[in-house]
Amino acid sequence: MEQLFWALFTVVIGVFGCVLYFFLSNMILDRIYPAKGPNAGRNINRAARIRPWLFMFPALFLLTMYLLYPVVISVWLSFHGSDGDEFIGGGNYAWLLSDEKFAESMKNNMLWLIVVPAGSTFFGLIAAALTDRIKWGNFAKSLIFMPMAISFVGASVIWKFVYDYRAEGEAQIGLLNAIVTYFGGAPQAWITVPFWNSFFLMAILIWIQTGFAMVILSAALRGISEETIEAAILDGANPFQIFWKIKVPQIWGTIAVVWTTITILVLKVFDIVLAMTNGQWGSQVLANLMFDWMFRGLDIGRASTVALVIMLLVTPIMVWNIRNARREMV
Repeated sequence: MEQLFWALFTVVIGVFGCVLYFFLSNMILDRIYPAKGPNAGRNINRAARIRPWLFMFPALFLLTMYLLYPVVISVWLSFHGSDGDEFIGGGNYAWLLSDEKFAESMKNNMLWLIVVPAGSTFFGLIAAALTDRIKWGNFAKSLIFMPMAISFVGASVIWKFVYDYRAEGEAQIGLLNAIVTYFGGAPQAWITVPFWNSFFLMAILIWIQTGFAMVILSAALRGISEETIEAAILDGANPFQIFWKIKVPQIWGTIAVVWTTITILVLKVFDIVLAMTNGQWGSQVLANLMFDWMFRGLDIGRASTVALVIMLLVTPIMVWNIRNARREMV
């Protein structure tokens, strides 16, 4: 009950605080630049230029506090020791280049970058094309999109039952091992197999993100002009040619946006690895490495250094994605 009270109190204070801020800021601006007197026209123009910035100030302030400030602090801490007080120069960066776990994390992240965006986009595109051609397509889309409503940790728990391992002779409750033993094979501890376990973890994220890709690409496919499709049919193109040579080139910009959006998510992947393997058996990724050093190794400097690497990898893709999205809008 107490938590509910404080939650409602915070909402009320936040709403009335915004109203009060906008009211007082408008009143002060109107007093500084009154719309009466000999300079009324000039004052109105000045107030009109300042007012939008006045309204945006709370958002800009919060963005600065929650985005810019952490970046500056992370850069600062990356040149300091584990407690954040002792200046060690480029020591953390030298450690980063020689650390085996960092090399493993980079290799796995690159592997995730190749497989997950490609798999999610491909399956999403196929699902979008097929569900638009069947009567129960909307129901099928709902089923495919449903994993998007599940948290990454929740999805990991579900897939743990798929990959579950029991010793030979015991009943296999894991779906994958149950199939393997049914056909006479030996059960495997799938998520402990180096290299291949990363692909088993990737399958979880592909399963989740396919629904996202399908929804976006389905909307893009529906926006294609029917005239071009009819012209292709009249020219004798078969459905396969129409899809790959007519439809896909027209939605290539949307495909690129979906691809890069999933890429940004992949670079920050953390929950699945933590819940499934905790970075063991050669499955470590950058975000999980940062978490390990921050909360287990208690080394703020090294954790900040890894965080900056993630930021440097994400930023160019994010900028390209925003520019491409703006181009699509135009």
